[in-house]
Amino acid sequence: MRHIFIRILTLSGLLYCAFAQAEPVQFNLTDLNGKTHTAKDYAGKWLIVNYWATWCPPCRDEIPELVAFHEKYKDKDAFVLGVDFENIDDKRLLQFVDESFISYPVIKSRPAASSPFGPINALPTTFIISPQGKVVASKSGKVTFKGLENSILYVKQQLE
Repeated sequence: MRHIFIRILTLSGLLYCAFAQAEPVQFNLTDLNGKTHTAKDYAGKWLIVNYWATWCPPCRDEIPELVAFHEKYKDKDAFVLGVDFENIDDKRLLQFVDESFISYPVIKSRPAASSPFGPINALPTTFIISPQGKVVASKSGKVTFKGLENSILYVKQQLE
């Protein structure tokens, strides 16, 4: 079994599932600017990977929360990657990213049942990857700045 269920916790009114993963996740994703992102790029940092789509209202609602989180922590100990999970042309997606003031890297991906981080059962879906590269939490549904902070704090405490 790839993931062993540890516990379900409620933080800031959000439901998070915490996982222990046997091996660090491996990925190789190229963003809209042509930069490749790999697991090694984020070693030692918390990584928030958010799967979303331009047509998804909760996805659009959480973008300012993700931008604020990314801006606060990108030069410290956490980073956000957005994965657009739809069939959309590059020009339209770039325009949406610009109009939405998305400051974190955005990767374009076609819809699929799973990802390198785990299953995508709904949009938005967010994964939290530990500084050791392991998926430690996931959430289907909208995330908040405070919910992300609380989740990372909770997982840190559980891993100590």
